[in-house]
Amino acid sequence: MVDQATLVVIKPDAIQKQLIGAVFSKLEPLQLEIVGAKVMPVSQELAEEHYKHIKDRPFFRDTVEHLRGLRHNVPCVLAFVLWGPDAIERVRRVTGATNPEKADPQSIRGSFGRNTADGLMENVIHSSSDVKDAEREIKLWFSPEELLRPVFSDERSPAKARASR
Repeated sequence: MVDQATLVVIKPDAIQKQLIGAVFSKLEPLQLEIVGAKVMPVSQELAEEHYKHIKDRPFFRDTVEHLRGLRHNVPCVLAFVLWGPDAIERVRRVTGATNPEKADPQSIRGSFGRNTADGLMENVIHSSSDVKDAEREIKLWFSPEELLRPVFSDERSPAKARASR
């Protein structure tokens, strides 16, 4: 098992439905360390960069609007970085399939997600899919100063250095 970091974003649909505690209750048994967390608005630029891999898909705009909270009138998300043994794969297993209708019913998306009548997947949560995406996404959402430990080999965490003084 290899220690690694993964990005998790609790999306506006989950915040609107007051599911933050329920989502955390499914993640807590993994016993991963939270090394960074923030409640934040999502800019157009951040949402588009986060979802750039689906830019050519017909649902891109709706997906960006969803992450920005425009579809739920919720102006923020809860983004955090989890750290620990095989964090990416373990969190993905608990998160469930992207499509809530295909997700394990015990997973976060299977328990709390839904597909809307207009075809949008309100899937409650984002989690990094692999090591490459995790690094790209964490660097997109967090600066090294916002993390309690360095999570990539090419960085030092000033927050950790400050705490040790």
